[in-house]
Amino acid sequence: MKKTTLRTIVTFLIKFLTRTEYLGLENIPDSGALIIATNHMHYMDIPLLFINPVRADLTALVTTKYQNHWFIRWFCQTAGGIWINRDIADFTAMQAASKVLKEGSALGISPEGTRSHTAQLLPGKPGTVLLALKMGVPIVPVAITGTEKAFWRIFTLRHPQITVRFGQAFTLLPVGPENREQMYQQYTDEIMCRIAALMSEKYWGYYRNHPRLKELIKK
Repeated sequence: MKKTTLRTIVTFLIKFLTRTEYLGLENIPDSGALIIATNHMHYMDIPLLFINPVRADLTALVTTKYQNHWFIRWFCQTAGGIWINRDIADFTAMQAASKVLKEGSALGISPEGTRSHTAQLLPGKPGTVLLALKMGVPIVPVAITGTEKAFWRIFTLRHPQITVRFGQAFTLLPVGPENREQMYQQYTDEIMCRIAALMSEKYWGYYRNHPRLKELIKK
């Protein structure tokens, strides 16, 4: 199956089975290299990003743990996803991700590095920051909410309300040799707090009391 065909099918299913709303689409550059940084609560998050109305060229880094699920494995391969082993320094995946960005395409990444089983934000990891700094590309934060109970509602013949909200694009300033690790952590927190600011308080989890989140929600 072609990627375009899969996109058409998924778009129809999402519209038929759910009430999904895409907000802040004007914040997504319609061309050029871009990292889309998202939270991750459910298997549905990948298809929802895949069918976003602005960047049909989007692909994503997907953990190799999902290769054990035949449907997710097939979906990600058809959609052009990049498998990444989160348990090691996966240089092959990073090279593939860098190639996607060099070609001017959009790349989806979950800075948390894994799926949250509590519908709460988990601590972010520095991989997204390292890639963004290496490639010098902007980051668009996105918060996906409502997927945590979506399958249950679909199976009980109800349409779950899902929101995919994109925030403003931003770039990270280069990091010097001093305080490098501290800056990586600060930038990681910046990405995660920008994601948190796009969702309701009940999802904030690890970042609930972070001072940067408090600054963002006051704006």
